[in-house]
Amino acid sequence: MNKAYDCLIIGAGPAGLTAGIYATRYALKTIIIGKPFESIITHAWNVENYPGFKEISGMDLIERFKEHARHFGVELVEEEVVSAEKNNEFFLITTDANKKIKTKTIILAMGSVPRKLNVPNEEDFIGKGVSYCATCDAPFFKDKVVAVVGGSDSAVMTALLLSQKSKKVYILYRREKLRAHPIEIKKVNSNEKIEVVYNAQIKKLVGRDVLEKIELTNGEELSVDGVFVEIGHVPNPVIAKNLGVKINEQGFIIVDEHMRTNIERVYSAGDICGTKEKLRQVITAAAEGAKAARSAYEDIEKNKK
Repeated sequence: MNKAYDCLIIGAGPAGLTAGIYATRYALKTIIIGKPFESIITHAWNVENYPGFKEISGMDLIERFKEHARHFGVELVEEEVVSAEKNNEFFLITTDANKKIKTKTIILAMGSVPRKLNVPNEEDFIGKGVSYCATCDAPFFKDKVVAVVGGSDSAVMTALLLSQKSKKVYILYRREKLRAHPIEIKKVNSNEKIEVVYNAQIKKLVGRDVLEKIELTNGEELSVDGVFVEIGHVPNPVIAKNLGVKINEQGFIIVDEHMRTNIERVYSAGDICGTKEKLRQVITAAAEGAKAARSAYEDIEKNKK
């Protein structure tokens, strides 16, 4: 027999876990399906802008979220949702473990996935020099030469992390000026191990069994042992599409100010919704999760009447 819940949340990042905390405090029977370690924030080795913590790793921060959610009785299932469909007054969710779950409401908080370079040989060198997670893979590049692709906060933070172990770190950015926070750019400029190469884009990755060098579009070549890709993230709205949820041309779920989608009793929060230009931070994801849970509670109460 299928278990039935008031609120089912897909995604166990800051948005999903916060939604779970708020939903249970509204006395909704709540379940979160997702793998917290897959959240983007777990890739952050040092978070300095989340209120209440002067410094904390992304992994530790998400663990705090998990503890908080479980404290209020949220059920957390570390599986993946493979399908979602409307079934009369309920939604029916199926996980990769073939678990069937009924729910009155759904909050879509799946986050996003790393954007790839889309250059020749990229897939061949994943795990052999190409990485999308510095927190995971930095220890493998001790005393090595590496490159970080990107110019945002995440790229700069990745370069600073790698500089603690690696011999040399290049930051390759396609524009003429980094767009990270000034305080982080100052750290980069004062770090002797880091060299910023502007107006630079990778044309090709080269190597035999492992990555050995990169070719740039300007004709230059750099000998490197690793490339860390930090050029943003893209949404993965497959489940949303299955439910008939509208997405914009950039692939993000369209929501109103209360995090409601076009489908009744389906909401969205965090990196997967909004527009490409919105501020994507832990604090904004958490706020949206809280709003989505509130909307789910209001709609359940409305249906009771």
